[in-house]
Amino acid sequence: MRKGGLPPQNLPSSHRSTAAIHPENLSSGIVSGLLAITGPPVIILEAAANGNFTDAQTIFWMFSVYFFGGLFSVILPLYYRIPIVGAHSITGVAFLATITSQVPYNQLIGGYIISSLLIFLVGIFGLFSKFMKYVPKEIIAAMMAGIITSYVVRLIVSIQHLPLIGGTALLTYFLFSKWKLRVPPVIAAVFSGFIVLLLTYNFDSAAESTIGFVIPQLQLPEFNLLTALTVSVPLTLLILSNDAAPGIGALEQNNYKPPINRIVTLSGIFSFFASLFGGQSANVAGMMTAICSGEETGMREKRYIAAAVSGVLILLFGIFAWWTVPFIKSLPGDFVSMLAGFALFGVLGSSLKQSFSKSTMMMSVTFTFVIAMSNISVFFISAPVWALAGGAFIANFIEKNKKEKQLKKG
Repeated sequence: MRKGGLPPQNLPSSHRSTAAIHPENLSSGIVSGLLAITGPPVIILEAAANGNFTDAQTIFWMFSVYFFGGLFSVILPLYYRIPIVGAHSITGVAFLATITSQVPYNQLIGGYIISSLLIFLVGIFGLFSKFMKYVPKEIIAAMMAGIITSYVVRLIVSIQHLPLIGGTALLTYFLFSKWKLRVPPVIAAVFSGFIVLLLTYNFDSAAESTIGFVIPQLQLPEFNLLTALTVSVPLTLLILSNDAAPGIGALEQNNYKPPINRIVTLSGIFSFFASLFGGQSANVAGMMTAICSGEETGMREKRYIAAAVSGVLILLFGIFAWWTVPFIKSLPGDFVSMLAGFALFGVLGSSLKQSFSKSTMMMSVTFTFVIAMSNISVFFISAPVWALAGGAFIANFIEKNKKEKQLKKG
């Protein structure tokens, strides 16, 4: 019996075949994979454009996070027999979009490597739960909300500029949200908007932007303390809090016993290999794992197949990054902004909900939110880092002391 999995000898004979793919497995795997490849690539391209990355560097980034994320999502479920889905951190990319213009490319690679090593150490020493206590999850959520608010605001602006495409996508999003169908609203919105785009937009210019096949290459890292502080630490916190925690939590809610420390450790290892080729991470994915581990995926013993199907789609997307990058670049700018907004709309809602869930932390999360949203840079340290530091300080030394005094008076 593999740790965290199910003993094959205890399954009914009709369930012992590991190769059988049922419709529920296939559909959930496809939905999970599509969720990973519809919106997040757009944010990668924006982050790369902000940093003036070359076409090759952008393709390396896209290739690495999806290729190694896909491998993660194929290898782990087949080994542990539980639906662990791997991808990359969309919140991490949204964070990086705010700092790629401030940090040299090679230093970013060094920051990614340090982040992967931090995640590895957290897993190998079993520090996951302890690590997350140093900075309240409400503060991390508020920082994330501040970072991505501008993306969601641009969604509304893009709909105004492309009323037919945007209106169709938005209506589809609302309808799928109301009916609560198996297809996530964001995927339905993206596909409906893309269909209208195909009918109304001239793609002749897309051929001119074709880059051609690019062979992935190892990227040269550069390390320094400032990059570790401004890139590695926030990126690590986002991956652990917004990806690892929800993913592992979804598995536990569906009565699996995931090998938590191993999942975090392997997230660090796969992220390390992704960083060598220019990507920020390849880790356990929260939302995709929740999709593949839910009851809609079918028999509990076979849900790991959905994760593997998702991994294959993600893997293929990474392999063909040399084609997908120029294609996405050929799309209208407002449509690209619309895709990014839809991809982050749900993240913003959940981040705001978690941020302001405690009335005793109202001051700290508000300051965290506005500092992160300001996009300032002081002493070469970016706004998200100042937001985390300021929010954590207020929460631990002002609000906490105030709460303790109130309890003593009571």
